Amino acid sequence: MTYQQFPAQPGQQPPTPSGMYAPPPKKLGAGAKVGIGCGGAFGALVLIGVIAAAMSGSDTTSQADKPDKPSKAAAAPVKERAKGDAKPAEDKPKVKPKAAAPKSPADRFKAFVAKSGSANEKAAIGHVTKVQGAEEQNDILDSVDIYTDFTGGLLGPHQSEGKLIASAFADWKDSKNGLVTIYDAKGEILANGNF
Repeated sequence: MTYQQFPAQPGQQPPTPSGMYAPPPKKLGAGAKVGIGCGGAFGALVLIGVIAAAMSGSDTTSQADKPDKPSKAAAAPVKERAKGDAKPAEDKPKVKPKAAAPKSPADRFKAFVAKSGSANEKAAIGHVTKVQGAEEQNDILDSVDIYTDFTGGLLGPHQSEGKLIASAFADWKDSKNGLVTIYDAKGEILANGNF
């Protein structure tokens, strides 16, 4: 019978011969288990704190933003406040509301084209139903989607109107790296352009 010779290497044990059991791995001691448990609990608390700070961070205002003086109603004695609140509704001045600026991006875009667009652009812009992504721009990758009630897609009969809408949008908004995509009623691309 021949025996296999293993070269002696520092820090390495020779493999166990077949039929012998390998020693079981070392188990963690009680101190190690407690340390890992406390570390996990601490990590969870830090994570909850970060999430809570992120959620409430946008609602905070500094003391500099708050007015220094209390309002007249708050500074007046209780009897005077009650007298001030008892005024009849007829004494309040009636102010006609001014024409409010259009709220949605689609309405603002239509108002811009109505003011400074060509006759063909004005006709094409009447088919716009929604403008998405026009509000947030970062000049890195600005992507705007404009939805219309046209049909036919990229090769359909309304592709030229889609190009007019894209051109009008480029007149309205500027970006270093902007892409405007015009969609038809079915969500197919009608046209696109840079702005």
